[in-house]
Amino acid sequence: MTAPPPSWESKLLALAYAGLESKPPADFFSADKDRLAQAYALCATVAQEHSRTFYLASGLLPADKCRAARALYAFCRISDDLVDRAEDRPARSGQTVMDLALWRQCALEIPPPCDDLVALAWADTRLRYRIPSRYAEQLVDGVDRDQTVHRYATFDDLAVYCYGVASTVGLMAMHIIGFAGLPAIPYAIKLGVALQLTNILRDVGEDWRAGRLYLPQDELARFGLGEDDVAAARVDDRWRAFLRFQIARARQLYAESLPGIALLNPDGRFAIGAAAELYRAILGDIEAHDYDVFHQRAHVSTWGKLRRLPGIWWRAKKARYE
Repeated sequence: MTAPPPSWESKLLALAYAGLESKPPADFFSADKDRLAQAYALCATVAQEHSRTFYLASGLLPADKCRAARALYAFCRISDDLVDRAEDRPARSGQTVMDLALWRQCALEIPPPCDDLVALAWADTRLRYRIPSRYAEQLVDGVDRDQTVHRYATFDDLAVYCYGVASTVGLMAMHIIGFAGLPAIPYAIKLGVALQLTNILRDVGEDWRAGRLYLPQDELARFGLGEDDVAAARVDDRWRAFLRFQIARARQLYAESLPGIALLNPDGRFAIGAAAELYRAILGDIEAHDYDVFHQRAHVSTWGKLRRLPGIWWRAKKARYE
């Protein structure tokens, strides 16, 4: 008998299935061809500036899906920036500085009711790939949570946050890539949680300086840790044991999510495999630096990424993720 999914996963599945049932945008709008090309070029620039891993991985997609994936990234990036950089936020070329509420309206309506290039490219992408509206709304809701919620009592609570800011991205990306129906959804959810948990572990020091602590409070206490230890950037045996526990959980989520690559359209498998495996490698860099996530930012070098790509390609091609 198959064991039921954990409570956090059941909750996230319900959110994902409800989002899938929401109607994709149905309105048609026409945009000037040159301006639309300018909009997609800006999205590519945003992706290149903010995530070399995503930029590399999305470049493995066919050209039309690549530009759509980068429009998705830019939509998510701008949404996140509006919370993280609420003050002294410079406008990018072709963009308008606004608050999250205004961006929600601008980015989620079709046609966009504002003269913003990222919103234009994102509207075009949503129409072309029939991306359910609720997933985009859930993403903005998840980002908005950062304005009021700065602590999470349990992993179950944190998983809901991870769904909002990361699993939704995977669910939208699946519509761009193409996927084999409902069975693909649990894999996308778990991969999103794994990716966001990796982000959280990498950025503990940076997040603390911003007034946020995403690590589950009950699990910190279980390892004899408290906020004073995080504030002091204390790397001791308790902290190492705690991070080993969190890294093992993240790796298990990657292991459980990667078989879902076989349910994606073949021309997108390499890109998703690369995004997942290159991000997973950040966990190894945390270990290599003795779990010190306070004084340095774990990363994978360009050479480290390139040398992994042949193996990733083979596994994605053969769907060898048992």
